[in-house]
Amino acid sequence: MRNTRKKEIRIAADSFREKCKISKYGIIDLFKECDRMGYKLIRYPAGNNVCLGFTMLKENDIIIFTNSSCRLAREIFTLAHEIGHIVLHLDQAKSFTDNEVTISARDLDETEIEANYFAACLLMPDDEVKKFLDLEIQNFRSDSLTAMDIARIMSDFNVSFDMVLNRLENLELISNEQKFQLDNEKNEMRVGNLLKSVGGNSKLNIPAEETSIPYDYIEYVIFNYNHKAIPRETLERALKYFKLCYEDIEDKINIENEKEDDLDELIGGLKD
Repeated sequence: MRNTRKKEIRIAADSFREKCKISKYGIIDLFKECDRMGYKLIRYPAGNNVCLGFTMLKENDIIIFTNSSCRLAREIFTLAHEIGHIVLHLDQAKSFTDNEVTISARDLDETEIEANYFAACLLMPDDEVKKFLDLEIQNFRSDSLTAMDIARIMSDFNVSFDMVLNRLENLELISNEQKFQLDNEKNEMRVGNLLKSVGGNSKLNIPAEETSIPYDYIEYVIFNYNHKAIPRETLERALKYFKLCYEDIEDKINIENEKEDDLDELIGGLKD
């Protein structure tokens, strides 16, 4: 990636971050920020063998899906990656679907490389990382960092252990050898134990298994049912997402003039 393009992406990430609520270092809740930005965010525990997330433009709505069966830190990075697609690429294509291959493979498409870089800059800006090392790590030296230090950074920025290592290496704050050594320490001590030992956010290391779907999507499903585009079984399954039953929406069951998109299509049929 050209340096000029990197600079453009850093500026875009900084601009988005400025609109977010920040703790001492990290974004407090990126999921809530999506709601504040007007994005339609779907979080759903779709299992471990399906996509990590997707972004799509549907008429005037920007829709993001994240798989909450992933570890929370992984899901947060996926969300930041999808926001990168929105900010950088949604004028080029109407949808992007991401999995372990598209986000983590070595030979990535240029748009995926850019979305990854946006996510890194959004979640761990260069200046905030250096500020943390200066103020929070006593007598910081790159060769003296421990796995417990990495766990503290992880918790303060709401990211994964691996992302911290990758970001520090990319910013040339640790060497590849030091990264390898810290990764070995992580494997020996386990991330959950490291987070507990530093009083960090242990939720980052486990899946949220969250189901969160914008309430106005229920209207899309009702429109479909009224137009006989979906069977009652699909309607009732969608209602369960909102802890509703058919009787709760009987007054809305009538024929409408327009046809909307069905919830199953919006989440890609990820869960039967």
